Amino acid sequence: MNPLLNQLQPYPFARLREAMQGVNPPEGVAPVHLHIGEPKHPTPEVITNALTASLHELEKYPLTAGLPELRQACADWMRRRYDGLTVNPDTEVLPVLGSREALFSFVQTVLNPVSDDLKPVVLSPNPFYQIYEGAAILGGGEIRFANCPAPSFKPDWKSITEDVWQRTKVMFVCSPNNPSGSVLQLEDWQEIFDLQDKYGFIIASDECYSEIYFDGNKPIGGLQAAAQLGRSNRNIVMFTSLSKRSNVPGLRSGFVAGDAELLKNFLLYRTYHGSAMSIPVQRASIAAWNDEEHVIANRRLYQEKFDRVIPILQKAFDVKLPDASFYIWLKVPDGDDLAFAKNLWQKAAIQVLPGRFLARDTEWGNPGEGYVRIALVADVDSCVKAAETIVSLYR
Repeated sequence: MNPLLNQLQPYPFARLREAMQGVNPPEGVAPVHLHIGEPKHPTPEVITNALTASLHELEKYPLTAGLPELRQACADWMRRRYDGLTVNPDTEVLPVLGSREALFSFVQTVLNPVSDDLKPVVLSPNPFYQIYEGAAILGGGEIRFANCPAPSFKPDWKSITEDVWQRTKVMFVCSPNNPSGSVLQLEDWQEIFDLQDKYGFIIASDECYSEIYFDGNKPIGGLQAAAQLGRSNRNIVMFTSLSKRSNVPGLRSGFVAGDAELLKNFLLYRTYHGSAMSIPVQRASIAAWNDEEHVIANRRLYQEKFDRVIPILQKAFDVKLPDASFYIWLKVPDGDDLAFAKNLWQKAAIQVLPGRFLARDTEWGNPGEGYVRIALVADVDSCVKAAETIVSLYR
């Protein structure tokens, strides 16, 4: 077996299951699962119709590069979404099986371990999406973290030492951020680009929550920020997905865009890896990227949940609307996020995720400790009722 597998840590939800052993919800109370970011809104018919209408194309082998029509749909969406941003659909767009697998596999193509004493560094925000860590370890690299302290919940890049910067090969950026929902502004991107100019690393911009935002405040993307600042997309790759945008986590569809040279090598890797998207899924994805009405309706539902839930929670907690995403990053009253999660499950059958499970211990502490992540993925009434119950337990 690959010995690097032994370095992988259990996923947050596995840690939660273990921590909840022996902690049982009250009998007869229907559980409300707010711990996992799995969209629950119905899948739009524009997508399911396109999928079922093309099932006859399952008889064909798909190309790893995808249909030209899909790459064009992705490029067209980027132009509409990011204020005229242009990418070449033939060289700067690559369909992937959801952003999760692409985030992992991309790192495997760009890390080049020299020795155990001189491992390339993958830099990550903390708290973070655990795929970043697994990708770094299994690619023979070393994961390092920049904590995201309150109140901005943005990575403290100044905490990274010079020797680490010198070895940094990839920087993961997550905006809108999971779990806090914080969004990088243009000046934040300028800081990142300045560091890139100095140290030459690749930026991997995870943007899968980009379409869950409020009051028309569209998050800026990494490639968009580069264009606005007069930069090329060299050594910049963005990852996005239909899972959150279009309520199709089971479709496993997204795309990567950016530096043509990086994507050329990524395509080569994927050809050997067997990462081609089936043609019916590609047809459904084209329909999804070409339609914004369902995205607007989806966003409206999340807006309603936050509009109703935040005022309720504010009766007992210091909490505010996030910049984007469907998460509430809630600071618990006594600082014990695990005890808070256990109490909600035991007394009210409400499941949330302790923040410590989404972060790693560093010399500056564990920045997830003292917070819980609440995913507003259930229906509106369930989210409202859960918020009222939480407040009744802690007011």
